Amino acid sequence: MLVLGGGFAGVESAIQLRKYGYNVSLVSNRDFLFVYPISIWVPTQKIKFEDVQIPLKTLSRKHGFTLIVDEVKQIDQQNNRVILGRETVDYDFLFIALGMDKVYTKGLEFTHSICGKPAEALVIQEKLQKLVEKGHGKIAIGFGGNPNDPTATGVRGGPAFELLFNISHFLKGKGVRQNFELKFFAPMKEPGKKMGDKPYKKLDIFFKRYKVTPFVGKKIKEFTPNSVVFEDDSHIESDLTIFISGGDGHRVIKESSLPVNPAGFVSINELCRVEGQKNIYAIGDVAAIEGPTWASKQGHIAEVMASVSAYNVHQELSDKGKRKSYWEKLHIICVMDSGDGAAFISRTNHKETIIPLPILGHWLKKAWGFYYKQSKLKRIPRIPGM
Repeated sequence: MLVLGGGFAGVESAIQLRKYGYNVSLVSNRDFLFVYPISIWVPTQKIKFEDVQIPLKTLSRKHGFTLIVDEVKQIDQQNNRVILGRETVDYDFLFIALGMDKVYTKGLEFTHSICGKPAEALVIQEKLQKLVEKGHGKIAIGFGGNPNDPTATGVRGGPAFELLFNISHFLKGKGVRQNFELKFFAPMKEPGKKMGDKPYKKLDIFFKRYKVTPFVGKKIKEFTPNSVVFEDDSHIESDLTIFISGGDGHRVIKESSLPVNPAGFVSINELCRVEGQKNIYAIGDVAAIEGPTWASKQGHIAEVMASVSAYNVHQELSDKGKRKSYWEKLHIICVMDSGDGAAFISRTNHKETIIPLPILGHWLKKAWGFYYKQSKLKRIPRIPGM
């Protein structure tokens, strides 16, 4: 079994396949698993950059899969092989978990993302610290979308809100909050609506509490070194612009002959198997997720898809008829942290929930971060369903 990608989906599929007893090789272009949901605290120095990482070498030893740190260059499904930067690897079953690329907006290089390359969290930390030392500034944080795939629109909206509120709390603690302007921007008229009507309506309360000015409903024309420019040429000034771009299909996938949707995400069926392929599965952000209009690419959905695909391959190889569908488990769930509290948010086809958790919520999310890392390392038991 060959797994491409060392993120949530790739690591979880390797772990599940090993539980079924298969030989597994995992390819990753970095040597650690980055726990993105808790990286929001790196810019505000509540957590060290190293504490957001889990070494893949340690995970490979704990779970028994082979680790290959290399870059994926090409998928050659006709010959059941993957061409890497330094070698070519054959496979019987392939699990693609490469993540996604960004929708490009002019001037994107003048922005930073909390959901991009891991080191970006440190860059944001450094720039934020310089503004604190300066004693005043303007900070703009927002997210974009992809009109060709609604699941990749506002795909990382939660971290944008979390970073906004955490930075506000951080600046208050430094005694300089009154000297800073915090602005939120997004091209859609109702950013955050995927969480549901109830959570969306509560966002105004958070904006007012943390003194954030929203700019929504205008397409982004471009970014400059010190501004965000909208389609009508209006703009907001910014000394630090943090932008989570909409998701786009991965370059390796677009250059392959695998079936894709208009945005370049791999077309799969409910079993997570790639359309027209018998031995290739696509999971996590790289896949074209089908489901309700509010469905979104999230870490826990990536792990659901990893578990489902591993189960389905095992059932097939064991000559058993039962299969699982990731469609049945689509939902939104997050603990939206604000530095001094949080809100628990969930959404299914039948229910929307938002529960404010002052003070306790922040520690709940920190506890989840501890649980996620320690359970992956097999130091504590994993809770079923988590």
